Amino acid sequence: MFENIIEQGAVSQLQDDILGGRLAPSMLFYGPGETGKGSAAFETARVLSCENGASWKCSCSSCERHRYLRNDDLLILGKKQFASEINACCSVFLRNMTSNGAKLLFYRALRKLQIRFSPVLTEDDPKAGKLSSLLQSFDEKLNEFLSAKAEAENSAAAEKLCNSIVKDALSLDEEGISDFVPVSQIRRSSYWCRLAPNGKRKTLVIENAGNMRDESRNSLLKLLEEPPSNVSIILTTHRRDAVIPTILSRLRPYRFLKRSAEGEREVLRRVFQLQKNFETDEVKSDEASKSLISGYLDSFHVRSEEKLYPLAAYLTVSFARIASFCLKKNNTQIPRFLTALGERYAPAAEASGFERALKNADVVKTLLAKSGGFEGGSFSRFLKLCLELCAAAAREENDPQFAAFNEILGKYSGEAVTAVDILNQSPALALEAFLYKMKTAVLRGRNG
Repeated sequence: MFENIIEQGAVSQLQDDILGGRLAPSMLFYGPGETGKGSAAFETARVLSCENGASWKCSCSSCERHRYLRNDDLLILGKKQFASEINACCSVFLRNMTSNGAKLLFYRALRKLQIRFSPVLTEDDPKAGKLSSLLQSFDEKLNEFLSAKAEAENSAAAEKLCNSIVKDALSLDEEGISDFVPVSQIRRSSYWCRLAPNGKRKTLVIENAGNMRDESRNSLLKLLEEPPSNVSIILTTHRRDAVIPTILSRLRPYRFLKRSAEGEREVLRRVFQLQKNFETDEVKSDEASKSLISGYLDSFHVRSEEKLYPLAAYLTVSFARIASFCLKKNNTQIPRFLTALGERYAPAAEASGFERALKNADVVKTLLAKSGGFEGGSFSRFLKLCLELCAAAAREENDPQFAAFNEILGKYSGEAVTAVDILNQSPALALEAFLYKMKTAVLRGRNG
């Protein structure tokens, strides 16, 4: 039971509640990213429906279906970062094609996406109807992958099939998954919950449950007020306060903490089958979260740091130009730190084909177009990279004004990230507000 969750105290509490018959009908798994919340939710579903002891290797038919995320008594919805996980798991499989564990890892990553297009959730949904041919292609390829035998001489064919599956998966993610949990899916989930399970128990999992609008929250609240007796409901979120109090009061919370560095290395060894020096070779630790797992997954993201760098350079240079232009119009001396930012990062922005802009709206429009609207949770990584660029320039210049500027930058970029990630504001509005606050602060000579 929960053998597949590494170094996470919350699962001990979960196990005690299950064995003691104290498990609440509705739960909240909350904590930082890459701490095993989703895996623990799926494992809880398997354990509760197991017909024989609930060990990870249990051979009962219910557990077998749950391991492949193909149990009809499990329903999953909610937005998450699919691209990086799918690409990372594909890489694991292509390195270890004869490993059943690597194959299952990749298959589960794909099923986490596919299950969100379950007919239970998408019946009569116009968006799903438009994607029907893509969904059918994806399903056929996924079945072909599952049934294919691991043979070294077929490695080229297997790689071709995997690349095709990943391409379909990323298209489905981009075109078919909403940023917010639609109220229609909450209503369909509620109806599903009230149908009798095929086995012992049903489990509804809503990932990133903070990403809901009021109508979806109200619909979910009705379900939580009177949950069916044979259904467990699990919500996951990074931040507990992202869930409104009326919903929170009906959930038993389980806090997932960041693992130790050695615990994260163990995840990378056992799950992603990495054996090298994680700090210097395949994995770079994220400065904000100090997470080796996040660093590894980010390296597979379609909006990885390498792709975000020109965008960060463009925003940094554009702000410096706009602020300098306004100061010049007012016959005010342009501070050295603005000039330094322009000199340092203009080549990277121009080399990527970005045109100069002197209006906030034009800068935001370009950023959204070039970033794909900052899909997949890349907005916070983008602003973090902007902070790193300015910090690097400040260290070289050793100018006190630069330190004050970076303090302002840290404050307003933090507000922008909160607006997008927690308050569900659009990146466009958050960027407009960010640029306005930054320009106003610099023009008035304020430092916070």
